[in-house]
Amino acid sequence: MSIWVVQKQMIIIFVMILIGVYLYKKNHLSNESSRHLSWIIVNITNPITLLCSALSEEQKVSAGAVGMAFLSFAIMYVILIPFAYLIPMLLKVEKDKRYAYRMIAIFGNVGFIGIPFASAVLGSESLIFVSICCLVFNIIIYTYGASSLRAVAAQQHPDEELKDDFSVKNIINSGTVMAVVTIVIYLSDIKLPDMVNSTLTYIANCTTFLSMLVLGTSVAQMIPREVFTKWRLYVFVVIRQIIVPVIIIYVMKMFITNELILRTIAVMSAMPAANMPIMMAKQYGVKEDLISAGIILTTVTSIFTIPVVMYFL
Repeated sequence: MSIWVVQKQMIIIFVMILIGVYLYKKNHLSNESSRHLSWIIVNITNPITLLCSALSEEQKVSAGAVGMAFLSFAIMYVILIPFAYLIPMLLKVEKDKRYAYRMIAIFGNVGFIGIPFASAVLGSESLIFVSICCLVFNIIIYTYGASSLRAVAAQQHPDEELKDDFSVKNIINSGTVMAVVTIVIYLSDIKLPDMVNSTLTYIANCTTFLSMLVLGTSVAQMIPREVFTKWRLYVFVVIRQIIVPVIIIYVMKMFITNELILRTIAVMSAMPAANMPIMMAKQYGVKEDLISAGIILTTVTSIFTIPVVMYFL
């Protein structure tokens, strides 16, 4: 494995975050505009990115392999969710801050970092499995993730009209609808017109840059010591970014015979924290400073943690 592959992704990420910091400092971005951008990312560009990742895959795998990959990634998240509740308890995190640890523990950056990293390290044939991981990710974050943050928002802003009740209406949104559409299109081998593909690609290409700008606005308002002096986050990195992925690898080895699926699971489970939780936190008006700190620290340390995890394959 080439560490340079990871380092290049980190450099790209940090450059775009710094642009967001600069724009905020120069008053070209504000908290209000950042919140509007978050809505666009969560509801439009990110779901379309998901669709494009499946449409761009040329080599088709069997329906059985697709089903096995879907089940495997579902199990991966089933393992991650209990750990997401256990880790902040072990670290004795204040109860009103545990939601932030849960968000960064469950949702890894399987899109922006995961797709190019898997392509470079595992080959382009792994991208279909990465796409399936993105599908499962979106289904969970637009259901469990959104519901959890809505509940936190109701606690933090009891006087506002936002309710923490869960209904089918919360599940039916742009993210889950696009996830289902993507699965149907892939399995049906439906070909979309070139003009439609080009339009979707142009929209999807905005996702990474816009999301990094939003993250940059949060970073611009943080003091460095709020990120790099939190000892609990360092312990979190060791547990979540190394120990938990290794456990997932050994669990999956017991029933997965497809080596490429197994390697893809290893890479995806070792990804640093995703920026989607911070997008949703902004959308619901939830405090996101600890989520931002977790994203930054796990992203920096992933240069070292990912190779360690891959050693256990």
